[in-house]
Amino acid sequence: MNYMKKHLLILCGLALLNACSSSGTPELTGLSPQAQAIAIKQYGGVYKIGSPYKIMGKWYYPAEDYDYSEVGMASWYGDDFHAKKTANGERYDMNTLTAAHRTLPLPSIVRVTNLENGRSLVLRVNDRGPYAKDRIIDISKRGAQLLGYQTKGVTKVRVDILPEESKALKAAMLGQSSSKSYAMSNNSAYDGVDKVFYVQAGSFSQKDLADNLNARLSRFGSSRVFEAYVSGAPFYRVRLGPFSHEEEAEVTLNKVRNYGVYDARIIRE
Repeated sequence: MNYMKKHLLILCGLALLNACSSSGTPELTGLSPQAQAIAIKQYGGVYKIGSPYKIMGKWYYPAEDYDYSEVGMASWYGDDFHAKKTANGERYDMNTLTAAHRTLPLPSIVRVTNLENGRSLVLRVNDRGPYAKDRIIDISKRGAQLLGYQTKGVTKVRVDILPEESKALKAAMLGQSSSKSYAMSNNSAYDGVDKVFYVQAGSFSQKDLADNLNARLSRFGSSRVFEAYVSGAPFYRVRLGPFSHEEEAEVTLNKVRNYGVYDARIIRE
C-alpha cells in the first residue's frame, strides 16, 4: 500500500459521532479511529472481547455483535469508580463520555437514546457491567448528565452499536487496515509527505500573553512561541509540535481543548 493510500485510510474522523452527541463535547469520539487508539493505548487500554463469565449466578457471553440493538434500563456510575481501572485497562474518568456493557467488544462505539426525553448521545464502551436489576448499560456521570437522568438515577434507553465506527476503532487498536474511512473535514486529505503538523493554541499581539499560555501548555508536550508578521505587525503564535502525522496532533489537540483552549486547531506546514 503506497503512503498516500495508507494515510488516507487513517485520516478519518468519526464526525458523525460528534453530530450525534447532544452535548457538543465529543471528546475521543470526535477523533479519527487512529487518534482514538493512540490515546486509549497511552492510558493503558487494549482491545478485548473476553471469555464467558459468571456474575451473581448468571452467565454472560462477550462477542462481536455488530447488529446489537436493545431497549432496557440504563444506570450511571461516578465517584466510587473514578480513576479505577476499567475492564480493558483504561482508567475510568466519570467526566468523559464512556460506558460499561456486559458483552460488547472493548472498546466499541454505541449510540444511547433516552426514550423518556428523546436525547441521544454517542459513547465509547470500555468497561463491563452493570449487573443489578437487569440494567443493560452503565453510563459515565457526564453521559448521564447529558442524557438528562443523573438526578433520577435510571432511565429507559435504546442502545445501538455503531458497527462501522466500532470496526474502524478495532482495526486501529489492532494496527490493521480498515476497509471503511470517515471524512474528518473537507480539507483533511493529505497532499504531501514533507509536511509536519502543529497544534496552534493561540495567536497574540502581546508577547507576554503568548509566553503565559506557552508556559501553561508545556505539560502537553513541546511548545514554542513563533513570531510572525501580519501586515507589518508582529504576532506571537503558541504552537505544540511538530508532529509527523495528523492523528498524533489530534490527540494533543483534544487534550488542549479539554484544558479550556477551545480555539486551538491543527495547522500543517
